[in-house]
Amino acid sequence: MMNINKKIILDYENAYNERYKKTLGETTEMKMKCLIKKQRYLRKEELVEIGMWKSKRPERHYRSKENDQLTVKEITRFSFNTKSEKARIKSLLALKGVSWPVASAILHFAFPDRYPILDFRVLWSLWGVEQPIRYDFELWEKYCNQVRDIAKKYRLPIRTIEKSLWEYSKEHQNSDVS
Repeated sequence: MMNINKKIILDYENAYNERYKKTLGETTEMKMKCLIKKQRYLRKEELVEIGMWKSKRPERHYRSKENDQLTVKEITRFSFNTKSEKARIKSLLALKGVSWPVASAILHFAFPDRYPILDFRVLWSLWGVEQPIRYDFELWEKYCNQVRDIAKKYRLPIRTIEKSLWEYSKEHQNSDVS
């Protein structure tokens, strides 16, 4: 687990930023945050783009006929407008291929000051767990609250905290984890 203090957080965030500077990942992240801020829903192609940014393996599910334009638009519009934390994330799970980590990425792009991106690397850095057996709302809520608390304590953006925790894992977790 990572020894957390402001200097360490900023050092690892800088390493993360250097690793991903001028990459497609960095471009996608900025593009989606701007788009969702204006649009407040996703179209199918944007769902696919975010899904591929977070996890490439389920691509065929993101592109599934079940994720038609109207369904993607209505589910994401609902998610971005509901006040219920549980309804916000769980509604996104109704989209084919959208897992807890992908749903968290969608919510992060829609609410960057409120939601961290759920990732096994960050969980390892925070809690020392290799990979959760299963994701559920209780784990999600605990994770969000802990990342928010760290961000508040050090007066840093949520994304700074999770980037640093991700990078720490990348540098220290077993090399067989990808």
